[in-house]
Amino acid sequence: MNEQSWPSRRTVVLGLAAAAAGGRASLAEPLPDVAVTKDPGCGCCEAWVAHLRKEGFTVRVTEAAVNPVKVRLGVPRELASCHTAQVGGYVIEGHVPAAAIQRLLAQRPSGTGLAVPGMPVGSPGMEVAGVEPATYDVILFGPAGRSTFARFRGDRAV
Repeated sequence: MNEQSWPSRRTVVLGLAAAAAGGRASLAEPLPDVAVTKDPGCGCCEAWVAHLRKEGFTVRVTEAAVNPVKVRLGVPRELASCHTAQVGGYVIEGHVPAAAIQRLLAQRPSGTGLAVPGMPVGSPGMEVAGVEPATYDVILFGPAGRSTFARFRGDRAV
């Protein structure tokens, strides 16, 4: 065989990289930024933001009156919680676990967003030392109605 029949080292490396990536240009898409609106001084909101950051999200926080934001974004009153966020074209209401947000962004279901109504003990940002976390639903809401998107106990899907 002559030297010209062998692929170049560059061709081999690029081919192996493409095969490892399953033909995709990159192995992982970066997570979109999260814009959070919260009332000034809310500690549980800060703890939820810390949870998102720990899970790889970049979070921008605005301290302002939250209720006008909820109304503008279409959050139903009965699903309201203490803070409202926007990410990837969706609304996130309350202490929604990062894993549920990541699944939402991967699956892109039709809806306005996700909500964890109230402030369940043990949900991200609502942890209480020595108290068992509650089991709670993450609700997908929008013009077509509401459905349970996921069920969590603390920050773990069940």
